[in-house]
Amino acid sequence: MARYIHQLPDWPRFDWNREALAVPLAEIRHRQGRLLGRMEGLGFDLQKEAELETLTLDVLKSSEIEGEHLNPDQVRSSIARRLGLDAGGAEPADRDVEGVVEMMLDATQRFAAPLGTDRLFGWHAALFPTGRSGMRKITVGAWRDDATGPMQVVSGPVGKEKVHYEAPAAPLLPNEMAQFLAWANESDRTDAVLRAALAHLWFVTIHPFDDGNGRIARAIADWQLARSENSAQRFYSMSAQIRHERNDYYDILGRTQKGTLDITPWLEWFLGCLGRAFDGTEATLATVMRKARFWERAARLSINERQRAILNRLLDGFIGKLTTQKWATLARCSHDTALRDIQGLIDQGLLKKDEGGGRSTSYSLSEG
Repeated sequence: MARYIHQLPDWPRFDWNREALAVPLAEIRHRQGRLLGRMEGLGFDLQKEAELETLTLDVLKSSEIEGEHLNPDQVRSSIARRLGLDAGGAEPADRDVEGVVEMMLDATQRFAAPLGTDRLFGWHAALFPTGRSGMRKITVGAWRDDATGPMQVVSGPVGKEKVHYEAPAAPLLPNEMAQFLAWANESDRTDAVLRAALAHLWFVTIHPFDDGNGRIARAIADWQLARSENSAQRFYSMSAQIRHERNDYYDILGRTQKGTLDITPWLEWFLGCLGRAFDGTEATLATVMRKARFWERAARLSINERQRAILNRLLDGFIGKLTTQKWATLARCSHDTALRDIQGLIDQGLLKKDEGGGRSTSYSLSEG
């Protein structure tokens, strides 16, 4: 008796209830069109700022789903540089950050390009530039070989592991991936949004790499979603919503991989999650509009490059309290220069002194 869907005789002939999905799919398509139209009305600069916010969130949250926390400033700086935007003097990005950003941008910016073995191997190599996952050496830029045993998704302490899923054996991977890639690049009558859900499930079920399968599966879904919109611009983050619904995500994924080839529940969940990702765009827009209003107010004021860079850091969600010492460190200037910069912005009404004083004095934006 088959334990997983990839062991079923008809694998990978997925099926679903088209009538049950007709209404939610039509609603998603309607909202997708409205969102793109709304973004087009923002103007070029605000569009780019919204895209930067969205892509930064997407990269951060896709990694967080796997328990990896990247430096937000480095992610934002790396994406901004690739989009040709001012990075505001942010710190250089580490190799692991650059690799994730390269993969995500390649998936969305080059949505019209076909998905092939070399492209997937390139994504995988970008994710693991040292050839290691943590301390463990892995096969990079190639399918896994199962040299240390079958590919399993497990949890629990050593010796008491619980096996949640076991992927197809390594010798089957060339044929499995050939079928997947042939389907991914063809045009059929399946709606492109549903193809994103199918691609995500299909790829993560094959689990062809030693590590990074979840992140690559989400990149493939983003690639398909970009194709569904015929647009490289991203204004919502499916990964951010999946991170928010992480437990439900793993639950529906596990039930689907142990179920039948009727994947209606998975597609229903995916469409619902995508709709909730659209809702999250409101928070992105609020951040972008707040930043735009701030700089409109500051347009005629005298602001040097150090001040502009630190103000942008604050607008982008600076973590912790901004002190004179932190200003000097971030701006790479002396303590006295930092004090003059801060006082100049206070005098112009852009910064305010927080409650408290002395050595603990801190400052925040004044947006009145």
